[in-house]
Amino acid sequence: MEGSTIYKRKKFIINVVYFFIVIFIAYAILKYAIPLLLPFVIGFFIAVALQRPIKYLTRCTLLNHKICAVIMSVIFYAAFVGVVMLLGEKTLDLIKWLILIIPEIYSDQIAPALTEFFNGIESFAENNATVRALLLDVEEELATKLNQLITTITVTAVTFISNLATAIPGLFIKLVLMIISSVFIAMDYEKLMGFCVKQMGTRTRTIFFEIKNYVVGTLFVVIRSYALIMSITFVELSIGLTILGIEHPVLIAACISVFDILPVLGTGGIMLPWAVFTLIRGKASLALGLVLVYVTITIIRNILEPKIVGSQLGLHPIVTLSSMFAGVQLLGVVGLFGFPIFLSLICHLDKKGVINVFKKEEEQIA
Repeated sequence: MEGSTIYKRKKFIINVVYFFIVIFIAYAILKYAIPLLLPFVIGFFIAVALQRPIKYLTRCTLLNHKICAVIMSVIFYAAFVGVVMLLGEKTLDLIKWLILIIPEIYSDQIAPALTEFFNGIESFAENNATVRALLLDVEEELATKLNQLITTITVTAVTFISNLATAIPGLFIKLVLMIISSVFIAMDYEKLMGFCVKQMGTRTRTIFFEIKNYVVGTLFVVIRSYALIMSITFVELSIGLTILGIEHPVLIAACISVFDILPVLGTGGIMLPWAVFTLIRGKASLALGLVLVYVTITIIRNILEPKIVGSQLGLHPIVTLSSMFAGVQLLGVVGLFGFPIFLSLICHLDKKGVINVFKKEEEQIA
Protein backbone atom coordinates (compact mmCIF):
# COMPACT_ATOMS: atom_id res chain seq x y z
CA MET A 1 0.00 0.00 0.00
CA GLU A 2 2.77 2.40 0.95
CA GLY A 3 4.72 1.42 -2.18
CA SER A 4 1.64 2.16 -4.32
CA THR A 5 1.27 5.60 -2.73
CA ILE A 6 4.95 6.42 -3.30
CA TYR A 7 4.62 5.27 -6.94
CA LYS A 8 1.59 7.55 -7.48
CA ARG A 9 3.44 10.51 -5.96
CA LYS A 10 6.48 9.89 -8.16
CA LYS A 11 4.24 9.59 -11.20
CA PHE A 12 2.50 12.85 -10.29
CA ILE A 13 5.81 14.68 -9.82
CA ILE A 14 7.14 13.34 -13.14
CA ASN A 15 3.95 14.41 -14.95
CA VAL A 16 4.09 17.91 -13.43
CA VAL A 17 7.78 18.32 -14.32
CA TYR A 18 7.10 17.03 -17.83
CA PHE A 19 4.20 19.47 -18.18
CA PHE A 20 6.30 22.48 -17.15
CA ILE A 21 9.19 21.39 -19.40
CA VAL A 22 6.79 21.27 -22.35
CA ILE A 23 5.46 24.73 -21.44
CA PHE A 24 9.01 26.13 -21.15
CA ILE A 25 10.07 24.64 -24.49
CA ALA A 26 6.92 25.95 -26.22
CA TYR A 27 7.46 29.42 -24.71
CA ALA A 28 11.14 29.46 -25.74
CA ILE A 29 10.25 28.41 -29.29
CA LEU A 30 7.52 31.05 -29.62
CA LYS A 31 9.59 33.80 -27.97
CA TYR A 32 13.04 33.24 -29.49
CA ALA A 33 13.35 30.47 -32.10
CA ILE A 34 10.41 31.39 -34.33
CA PRO A 35 11.26 35.15 -34.61
CA LEU A 36 14.88 34.22 -35.40
CA LEU A 37 13.87 31.80 -38.18
CA LEU A 38 10.70 33.65 -39.19
CA PRO A 39 11.29 33.67 -43.00
CA PHE A 40 11.79 29.90 -43.00
CA VAL A 41 8.85 29.30 -40.64
CA ILE A 42 6.53 31.34 -42.86
CA GLY A 43 7.97 29.62 -45.93
CA PHE A 44 7.23 26.22 -44.37
CA PHE A 45 3.60 27.10 -43.60
CA ILE A 46 3.12 28.51 -47.11
CA ALA A 47 4.52 25.27 -48.56
CA VAL A 48 2.17 23.22 -46.36
CA ALA A 49 -0.82 25.35 -47.41
CA LEU A 50 0.07 24.87 -51.10
CA GLN A 51 0.24 21.06 -50.89
CA ARG A 52 -3.43 20.44 -51.69
CA PRO A 53 -3.48 22.78 -54.74
CA ILE A 54 -0.17 21.25 -55.91
CA LYS A 55 -1.54 17.70 -55.62
CA TYR A 56 -4.74 18.73 -57.41
CA LEU A 57 -2.77 20.34 -60.24
CA THR A 58 -0.55 17.24 -60.48
CA ARG A 59 -3.60 14.97 -60.82
CA CYS A 60 -5.28 17.21 -63.40
CA THR A 61 -2.25 17.91 -65.62
CA LEU A 62 -0.17 14.77 -64.98
CA LEU A 63 2.86 17.05 -64.72
CA ASN A 64 5.80 16.36 -62.43
CA HIS A 65 5.15 17.25 -58.76
CA LYS A 66 8.10 19.67 -58.66
CA ILE A 67 6.91 21.51 -61.78
CA CYS A 68 3.42 21.85 -60.29
CA ALA A 69 4.98 23.12 -57.03
CA VAL A 70 6.84 25.85 -58.93
CA ILE A 71 3.70 26.81 -60.90
CA MET A 72 1.53 27.07 -57.78
CA SER A 73 4.24 29.02 -55.94
CA VAL A 74 4.44 31.51 -58.81
CA ILE A 75 0.65 31.90 -58.86
CA PHE A 76 0.53 32.36 -55.07
CA TYR A 77 3.31 34.96 -54.93
CA ALA A 78 1.96 36.84 -57.94
CA ALA A 79 -1.39 37.16 -56.17
CA PHE A 80 0.38 38.02 -52.90
CA VAL A 81 2.45 40.79 -54.52
CA GLY A 82 -0.67 42.20 -56.21
CA VAL A 83 -2.61 42.36 -52.95
CA VAL A 84 0.37 43.85 -51.04
CA MET A 85 0.91 46.53 -53.68
CA LEU A 86 -2.77 47.46 -53.63
CA LEU A 87 -2.95 47.56 -49.81
CA GLY A 88 0.42 49.34 -49.58
CA GLU A 89 -0.74 52.07 -51.94
CA LYS A 90 -3.97 52.56 -50.01
CA THR A 91 -2.11 52.53 -46.67
CA LEU A 92 0.41 55.14 -47.82
CA ASP A 93 -2.41 57.34 -49.11
CA LEU A 94 -4.16 57.00 -45.74
CA ILE A 95 -0.97 57.86 -43.80
CA LYS A 96 -0.33 60.92 -45.99
CA TRP A 97 -3.93 62.01 -45.53
CA LEU A 98 -3.70 61.59 -41.75
CA ILE A 99 -0.44 63.57 -41.58
CA LEU A 100 -2.11 66.44 -43.43
CA ILE A 101 -5.55 66.26 -41.83
CA ILE A 102 -4.69 65.87 -38.11
CA PRO A 103 -3.34 69.44 -37.67
CA GLU A 104 -6.31 70.72 -39.68
CA ILE A 105 -8.81 68.82 -37.52
CA TYR A 106 -7.16 70.23 -34.41
CA SER A 107 -7.18 73.84 -35.60
CA ASP A 108 -10.68 73.73 -37.15
CA GLN A 109 -12.58 71.53 -34.67
CA ILE A 110 -10.78 70.53 -31.48
CA ALA A 111 -9.25 73.94 -30.61
CA PRO A 112 -12.52 75.89 -31.16
CA ALA A 113 -14.45 73.23 -29.21
CA LEU A 114 -12.01 73.46 -26.30
CA THR A 115 -12.18 77.25 -26.36
CA GLU A 116 -15.98 77.17 -26.31
CA PHE A 117 -15.94 74.58 -23.53
CA PHE A 118 -13.64 76.59 -21.28
CA ASN A 119 -15.44 79.86 -22.08
CA GLY A 120 -18.62 78.24 -20.81
CA ILE A 121 -16.88 77.14 -17.61
CA GLU A 122 -15.31 80.60 -17.18
CA SER A 123 -18.67 82.32 -17.54
CA PHE A 124 -20.07 79.91 -14.97
CA ALA A 125 -17.23 80.68 -12.53
CA GLU A 126 -16.78 84.39 -13.33
CA ASN A 127 -17.82 85.41 -9.83
CA ASN A 128 -14.96 83.46 -8.26
CA ALA A 129 -11.58 84.93 -9.21
CA THR A 130 -9.57 81.98 -7.81
CA VAL A 131 -11.54 79.38 -9.76
CA ARG A 132 -11.36 81.51 -12.90
CA ALA A 133 -7.57 81.87 -12.65
CA LEU A 134 -7.23 78.12 -12.08
CA LEU A 135 -9.37 77.37 -15.14
CA LEU A 136 -7.32 79.75 -17.29
CA ASP A 137 -4.14 77.94 -16.25
CA VAL A 138 -5.72 74.56 -17.01
CA GLU A 139 -6.95 75.79 -20.39
CA GLU A 140 -3.52 77.13 -21.33
CA GLU A 141 -1.78 73.94 -20.16
CA LEU A 142 -4.25 71.70 -22.03
CA ALA A 143 -3.88 73.70 -25.24
CA THR A 144 -0.08 73.42 -24.98
CA LYS A 145 -0.24 69.68 -24.36
CA LEU A 146 -2.60 69.14 -27.29
CA ASN A 147 -0.32 71.13 -29.59
CA GLN A 148 2.59 68.99 -28.44
CA LEU A 149 0.52 65.82 -28.97
CA ILE A 150 -0.40 66.78 -32.54
CA THR A 151 3.23 67.59 -33.29
CA THR A 152 4.37 64.31 -31.73
CA ILE A 153 1.85 62.30 -33.77
CA THR A 154 2.95 63.98 -36.98
CA VAL A 155 6.65 63.53 -36.22
CA THR A 156 6.05 59.89 -35.21
CA ALA A 157 4.26 59.20 -38.47
CA VAL A 158 7.09 60.74 -40.50
CA THR A 159 9.67 58.81 -38.42
CA PHE A 160 7.75 55.59 -38.97
CA ILE A 161 7.79 56.09 -42.74
CA SER A 162 11.53 56.89 -42.63
CA ASN A 163 12.26 53.80 -40.50
CA LEU A 164 10.17 51.70 -42.86
CA ALA A 165 12.17 52.96 -45.82
CA THR A 166 15.41 52.14 -43.96
CA ALA A 167 14.18 48.64 -43.12
CA ILE A 168 13.21 47.81 -46.72
CA PRO A 169 16.59 46.18 -47.64
CA GLY A 170 16.38 43.83 -44.62
CA LEU A 171 12.72 43.07 -45.34
CA PHE A 172 13.62 42.35 -48.97
CA ILE A 173 16.28 39.82 -47.93
CA LYS A 174 13.84 38.10 -45.56
CA LEU A 175 11.20 38.06 -48.27
CA VAL A 176 13.62 36.44 -50.75
CA LEU A 177 14.59 33.81 -48.15
CA MET A 178 10.92 33.11 -47.46
CA ILE A 179 10.12 32.67 -51.16
CA ILE A 180 13.12 30.43 -51.86
CA SER A 181 12.53 28.27 -48.78
CA SER A 182 8.81 27.86 -49.51
CA VAL A 183 9.46 26.82 -53.13
CA PHE A 184 12.11 24.25 -52.18
CA ILE A 185 10.00 22.86 -49.32
CA ALA A 186 6.95 22.65 -51.59
CA MET A 187 8.96 20.79 -54.23
CA ASP A 188 10.35 18.18 -51.81
CA TYR A 189 7.68 18.27 -49.10
CA GLU A 190 6.99 14.53 -49.04
CA LYS A 191 10.69 13.68 -49.02
CA LEU A 192 11.53 16.17 -46.25
CA MET A 193 8.59 15.13 -44.07
CA GLY A 194 9.37 11.47 -44.65
CA PHE A 195 12.97 12.01 -43.57
CA CYS A 196 11.93 13.90 -40.41
CA VAL A 197 9.34 11.26 -39.47
CA LYS A 198 11.89 8.45 -39.89
CA GLN A 199 14.15 10.12 -37.31
CA MET A 200 11.42 9.84 -34.68
CA GLY A 201 10.75 6.93 -32.39
CA THR A 202 7.37 5.21 -32.37
CA ARG A 203 6.05 7.18 -29.37
CA THR A 204 7.41 10.51 -30.67
CA ARG A 205 5.87 9.82 -34.08
CA THR A 206 2.48 9.14 -32.47
CA ILE A 207 2.66 12.39 -30.49
CA PHE A 208 3.78 14.33 -33.59
CA PHE A 209 0.86 13.19 -35.76
CA GLU A 210 -1.63 13.74 -32.95
CA ILE A 211 -0.33 17.29 -32.48
CA LYS A 212 -0.30 17.96 -36.23
CA ASN A 213 -3.84 16.73 -36.83
CA TYR A 214 -5.26 18.44 -33.75
CA VAL A 215 -3.52 21.82 -34.21
CA VAL A 216 -4.51 22.08 -37.89
CA GLY A 217 -8.15 21.39 -37.01
CA THR A 218 -8.06 23.63 -33.94
CA LEU A 219 -6.61 26.61 -35.82
CA PHE A 220 -9.56 26.47 -38.19
CA VAL A 221 -11.93 26.29 -35.21
CA VAL A 222 -10.28 29.30 -33.51
CA ILE A 223 -10.38 31.35 -36.73
CA ARG A 224 -14.05 30.46 -37.14
CA SER A 225 -14.77 31.37 -33.49
CA TYR A 226 -13.14 34.80 -33.74
CA ALA A 227 -14.83 35.42 -37.08
CA LEU A 228 -18.12 34.80 -35.27
CA ILE A 229 -17.13 37.19 -32.44
CA MET A 230 -16.15 39.89 -34.95
CA SER A 231 -19.46 39.39 -36.77
CA ILE A 232 -21.39 39.82 -33.52
CA THR A 233 -19.41 42.99 -32.74
CA PHE A 234 -20.09 44.28 -36.27
CA VAL A 235 -23.85 43.73 -35.90
CA GLU A 236 -23.90 45.38 -32.45
CA LEU A 237 -21.94 48.39 -33.71
CA SER A 238 -24.12 48.75 -36.81
CA ILE A 239 -27.30 48.75 -34.72
CA GLY A 240 -25.86 51.08 -32.06
CA LEU A 241 -24.43 53.62 -34.52
CA THR A 242 -27.65 53.57 -36.55
CA ILE A 243 -29.70 54.33 -33.43
CA LEU A 244 -27.32 57.20 -32.58
CA GLY A 245 -27.79 58.65 -36.08
CA ILE A 246 -24.14 58.33 -37.18
CA GLU A 247 -23.56 58.65 -40.92
CA HIS A 248 -22.35 55.50 -42.74
CA PRO A 249 -22.88 53.28 -39.66
CA VAL A 250 -22.26 49.98 -41.48
CA LEU A 251 -18.94 51.12 -42.98
CA ILE A 252 -17.73 52.55 -39.64
CA ALA A 253 -18.85 49.39 -37.82
CA ALA A 254 -16.92 47.22 -40.29
CA CYS A 255 -13.72 49.24 -39.73
CA ILE A 256 -14.02 49.20 -35.92
CA SER A 257 -14.86 45.47 -35.74
CA VAL A 258 -11.55 44.68 -37.48
CA PHE A 259 -9.68 46.36 -34.58
CA ASP A 260 -11.82 44.44 -32.07
CA ILE A 261 -9.55 41.38 -32.39
CA LEU A 262 -6.46 43.30 -31.22
CA PRO A 263 -5.77 42.91 -27.49
CA VAL A 264 -4.27 46.39 -26.97
CA LEU A 265 -6.33 48.60 -29.29
CA GLY A 266 -9.66 46.81 -29.54
CA THR A 267 -13.03 48.52 -29.84
CA GLY A 268 -12.22 50.83 -26.93
CA GLY A 269 -9.19 52.23 -28.78
CA ILE A 270 -11.61 53.73 -31.30
CA MET A 271 -14.85 54.27 -29.38
CA LEU A 272 -13.50 55.97 -26.23
CA PRO A 273 -11.38 58.67 -27.98
CA TRP A 274 -14.34 59.24 -30.31
CA ALA A 275 -16.61 59.75 -27.28
CA VAL A 276 -14.11 62.15 -25.65
CA PHE A 277 -13.81 64.33 -28.77
CA THR A 278 -17.59 64.30 -29.17
CA LEU A 279 -17.98 65.47 -25.56
CA ILE A 280 -15.40 68.23 -26.08
CA ARG A 281 -17.40 69.44 -29.09
CA GLY A 282 -20.42 69.84 -26.79
CA LYS A 283 -22.42 66.78 -27.91
CA ALA A 284 -22.82 65.18 -24.51
CA SER A 285 -25.78 62.97 -25.45
CA LEU A 286 -23.94 61.49 -28.47
CA ALA A 287 -20.80 60.94 -26.36
CA LEU A 288 -22.88 59.12 -23.73
CA GLY A 289 -24.45 57.02 -26.47
CA LEU A 290 -21.03 56.01 -27.83
CA VAL A 291 -19.88 55.03 -24.33
CA LEU A 292 -23.05 52.95 -23.78
CA VAL A 293 -22.52 51.18 -27.12
CA TYR A 294 -18.92 50.41 -26.16
CA VAL A 295 -19.89 49.16 -22.67
CA THR A 296 -22.61 46.94 -24.16
CA ILE A 297 -20.21 45.45 -26.72
CA THR A 298 -17.53 44.88 -24.06
CA ILE A 299 -19.93 43.12 -21.67
CA ILE A 300 -21.38 40.88 -24.39
CA ARG A 301 -17.90 40.07 -25.74
CA ASN A 302 -16.52 39.18 -22.29
CA ILE A 303 -19.50 36.86 -21.76
CA LEU A 304 -19.48 35.23 -25.20
CA GLU A 305 -15.74 35.04 -26.01
CA PRO A 306 -14.73 32.47 -23.34
CA LYS A 307 -17.85 30.42 -24.07
CA ILE A 308 -17.47 30.44 -27.87
CA VAL A 309 -13.72 29.87 -27.95
CA GLY A 310 -13.73 27.60 -24.88
CA SER A 311 -16.56 25.39 -26.14
CA GLN A 312 -14.84 24.98 -29.50
CA LEU A 313 -11.56 24.06 -27.78
CA GLY A 314 -13.16 21.90 -25.11
CA LEU A 315 -12.03 24.19 -22.26
CA HIS A 316 -13.97 25.71 -19.38
CA PRO A 317 -14.70 29.44 -19.99
CA ILE A 318 -12.64 30.55 -16.96
CA VAL A 319 -9.67 28.48 -18.18
CA THR A 320 -9.99 30.00 -21.64
CA LEU A 321 -10.25 33.54 -20.26
CA SER A 322 -7.27 33.18 -17.92
CA SER A 323 -5.10 31.55 -20.62
CA MET A 324 -5.97 34.33 -23.09
CA PHE A 325 -5.07 36.98 -20.50
CA ALA A 326 -1.76 35.27 -19.64
CA GLY A 327 -1.00 34.77 -23.34
CA VAL A 328 -1.53 38.44 -24.16
CA GLN A 329 0.74 39.49 -21.28
CA LEU A 330 3.57 37.16 -22.34
CA LEU A 331 3.39 36.96 -26.15
CA GLY A 332 0.86 39.53 -27.32
CA VAL A 333 -1.44 38.49 -30.18
CA VAL A 334 0.39 35.16 -30.61
CA GLY A 335 -0.26 34.32 -26.96
CA LEU A 336 -3.92 35.36 -27.26
CA PHE A 337 -4.48 32.51 -29.72
CA GLY A 338 -1.58 30.23 -28.80
CA PHE A 339 -2.16 29.71 -25.07
CA PRO A 340 -5.78 28.41 -25.31
CA ILE A 341 -4.79 26.17 -28.24
CA PHE A 342 -1.81 24.84 -26.27
CA LEU A 343 -3.94 24.03 -23.21
CA SER A 344 -6.55 22.42 -25.42
CA LEU A 345 -3.80 20.35 -27.07
CA ILE A 346 -2.52 19.16 -23.67
CA CYS A 347 -6.05 18.12 -22.65
CA HIS A 348 -6.56 16.32 -25.98
CA LEU A 349 -3.29 14.39 -25.71
CA ASP A 350 -4.11 13.47 -22.12
CA LYS A 351 -7.57 12.16 -23.08
CA LYS A 352 -6.05 10.14 -25.92
CA GLY A 353 -3.56 8.63 -23.48
CA VAL A 354 -0.59 9.92 -25.47
CA ILE A 355 0.64 11.75 -22.36
CA ASN A 356 -0.46 11.50 -18.73
CA VAL A 357 -0.75 14.92 -17.08
CA PHE A 358 -4.07 14.94 -15.23
CA LYS A 359 -5.43 12.39 -12.80
CA LYS A 360 -8.27 10.31 -14.17
CA GLU A 361 -11.55 9.80 -12.34
CA GLU A 362 -10.68 6.23 -11.40
CA GLU A 363 -7.33 7.33 -9.94
CA GLN A 364 -8.99 10.05 -7.87
CA ILE A 365 -11.56 7.62 -6.44
CA ALA A 366 -8.82 5.12 -5.65
